[in-house]
Amino acid sequence: MPLATMRRLACLVILSATSTLLAQPAAQRRASYDDLLRLFHDWRAFQRPAVVDGVPDYTAAAMEKQRRALPEWKARLAAIDTAGWTIPQRVDWELVRAEMNGLDFDHRVLKPWSRNPCFYTTIVAEESDTPAKEGPAFAGAIPIWTFTFPLAPADAAALHVRLAAIPRILEQAKTNLVGDARDLWLLGIRVQKDQAGLLADLAARVAPHHPELAADARKAKAAVEAFRAWLEAKLPEKKAASGVGLENYDWYMKNVWLAPYGWREEVALHRREHARALAALALERNRNRALPELAPIATEDEWKKRTDAAVAEYMRFLREHEILTVTPDMEPALRAHVEPFTPVEKLDFFGQAEARDPFMLRLHGFHWIDKARMRNRPHPSPIRSGPLLYNIWAGRAEGNATAMEEMMTTAGLLDAHPRSRELVDILVANRAARGLAGLLVHGGELTIEQAVRFASENTPNGWLKADGDLVWGEQQTYLEQPGYGSSYLTGKAQIEKLLGDRARQLGSAFTVKRFFDEMQDSGMVPVSLIRWEMTGDDSEIRALKK
Repeated sequence: MPLATMRRLACLVILSATSTLLAQPAAQRRASYDDLLRLFHDWRAFQRPAVVDGVPDYTAAAMEKQRRALPEWKARLAAIDTAGWTIPQRVDWELVRAEMNGLDFDHRVLKPWSRNPCFYTTIVAEESDTPAKEGPAFAGAIPIWTFTFPLAPADAAALHVRLAAIPRILEQAKTNLVGDARDLWLLGIRVQKDQAGLLADLAARVAPHHPELAADARKAKAAVEAFRAWLEAKLPEKKAASGVGLENYDWYMKNVWLAPYGWREEVALHRREHARALAALALERNRNRALPELAPIATEDEWKKRTDAAVAEYMRFLREHEILTVTPDMEPALRAHVEPFTPVEKLDFFGQAEARDPFMLRLHGFHWIDKARMRNRPHPSPIRSGPLLYNIWAGRAEGNATAMEEMMTTAGLLDAHPRSRELVDILVANRAARGLAGLLVHGGELTIEQAVRFASENTPNGWLKADGDLVWGEQQTYLEQPGYGSSYLTGKAQIEKLLGDRARQLGSAFTVKRFFDEMQDSGMVPVSLIRWEMTGDDSEIRALKK
C-alpha cells in the first residue's frame, strides 16, 4: 500500500476515534480535579437558600425545589472518574459526596426548617471554638461577635437590614414549622427566651451610639417574644419523638460523617468509657489520698496568674517534648480565649474543673489552635480550606480536643499536678454521660428532660447542673445534630487507633511530632479520611460504601 494512502487511512482512524470520544456522554469521559473544584463551587452556591432583604427562603416550595434538584448534583459528582487521582484529591471527592448526603438527610429526615423551632436562631452572641456553629446553621443568623462597637457606618447599615428582617423571618417560620417533634419544640421555646435576652442586651449596647439600631433590636425582640408565645400555644399538640431512630442514625454516620461506628457501637463505647473513667477516678483518688484536695481559684489575680502560667507551661511542654510543631500563633490563640474569673458558686461543669486547674480547658482549647491554623495557614485544597458543612469535621475537631487531655496526661504534662489527673477522668465521665444521653434520645429511649437528668446524675461530683443552660444546650445540639454528642469519644477512639497503627506502620521512623503534624496537615476532615491520607489504607472508606 502506498505511503500516502496509509497516512490518509491513519488520519481517518484518528478522526473517527476523536468523534467517538466527543460523542460520549460526560459520564464516560475522564474528568480532572479542576472539574471537582468547579462542581464544589457550584454545589456550595446551590446548597445555600436564596436570601432576600435578609430573609432566607426556607418555604416549603423552595425546599421542595431544592430536594428535587439534588439527585442531579449527585449524578454530576458520580460522573467524575477519580481513577489516577492522588489520594488527597480522592479524599476531596469523598468530602463533596458527604456534604451532598448531608443535604439529602436534611430533606429526608431532619427537615430543620419545618420540624425544629431551634433552627430559627437569629442572634449568635459568641464565636464557637469549632470550625463552624455546632448543629444546623440558619442562613439568616447574625454573628454579633464579629462586629466591633461602636459600629462603622457600613456595619451599622448592614446590621440594620439584618435586624429589620427578624420579624419577617419569624413570620415565615410560623408557616414553615409543621412538624410534630415535641422535644425540639420544647427546646425551641427555651432558645427563643434566650434570643429575646440577647436582643435586649444588644439594644442596650448600641443605644448610646446607634439609637436607630436600638429601636431595630427592640422590634426584633418583640417579634421573638411573639414567636415564643406562638410556640408555647402549639406545644400541647406536639406528641412525636424528635430523635432520628437507629436506622437513620446509622445511615448518617456512614454516609455523611464517614464514621466507622453505628448507634449500637457508639452506645457500647460510651458505656465502656464511662465505667473506665469512674474506675480510673477511684484509683487516682486512692493514689492521691495523702495529698490535699484541689481548691477552686478564689480571686481574680490568682486566676490570671494561673491561667497565664498554664498556657506558657503547655506550650513549653509541646515544644520540649516534641509533641508537635509549635507555631507563633498557637499561644496567642489560647490566651485570647481564656474565660474571665467567676466565683465558684456560679460555675457549671467546665468552670468547676477549670477553677481547680486551668490546664483542663487549655488542653481542650486545642480547638483555638485548630482555628488559628485554618485562618492563618489554610489547607491548600479549596474544599478543605474552610469548614465543611453539616459538622462533618466534628470527629476530628472534638475527638482531638478530647484526646489531648488524656494523651498529654500520659505524655507527662500533669506529672507535677497529680490531683489534676482526677479532673481528666471526670471530664471523660461527663462526656460519656452526656454523649450516651444524646444517643438514647435518638434511639427513642429517653425524652429530652430525661436526657438532661441522665447526663447530670452520671457526671461526678454533681458538677453538671440539671437546671443549667449548659446541659440543656448540649442536649439540644446533640438532638439537632446526630453524632455530635458522641463525637468527643468516638473521634478520640479513632485518633488513638490511628496513632497506634501509624506507630506500628512506621516502626523506628515514627515520632509523635510526625504523627500530629501529619494529622493537622490533613485538615478538619473525618478521621477515616485522615487515616487514608496518612497511611494509604482506605479500608474504612471502602467498608462504609458496602
